[in-house]
Amino acid sequence: MGINIQTLINLISEMEKPYLIKYVLLKIMLSIFQCKINIIEDNKEEFDLSLAKIEKDINEISRLKAILYQKNNEFKLSDGRNIQEAIVDNTNLRKLKTTYERLLLLKNSKRRVTEVNNSYFECKNINFDSKELRKKLEKLDQDIQKTDFEISKLNSIEFEI
Repeated sequence: MGINIQTLINLISEMEKPYLIKYVLLKIMLSIFQCKINIIEDNKEEFDLSLAKIEKDINEISRLKAILYQKNNEFKLSDGRNIQEAIVDNTNLRKLKTTYERLLLLKNSKRRVTEVNNSYFECKNINFDSKELRKKLEKLDQDIQKTDFEISKLNSIEFEI
């Protein structure tokens, strides 16, 4: 069966949802036993089957995640980075982009301050070139988009699981 990385991510996500629900139900069942409530029905067989299914699902999720991580480290972008490296780089570049955007919001300011016998202007000037920072921001944005596009292309490559 051919599958791509994005489909594999979605499959893992779908497999984890019922597991979380089963885990919560299992905790509720265990809390019933801890509270020493009288239980008339014997659900041991059903409990054992549910627990075995959870264990099987966890093993399958682990296997699929291992394949996902392997493929993220195996597939290479045009610049030689693997998908995992590119994702980490893009995460950090997005943080830098946010910093640049916040810096570009800063403006020079002048404020008149009046004290009892004195009056003066308090001036605050930014100490960076806004135009240069804006160019860096645009370049950074292009790099992020290019990397995202390449990751997207690699995510659509089909492979066997």
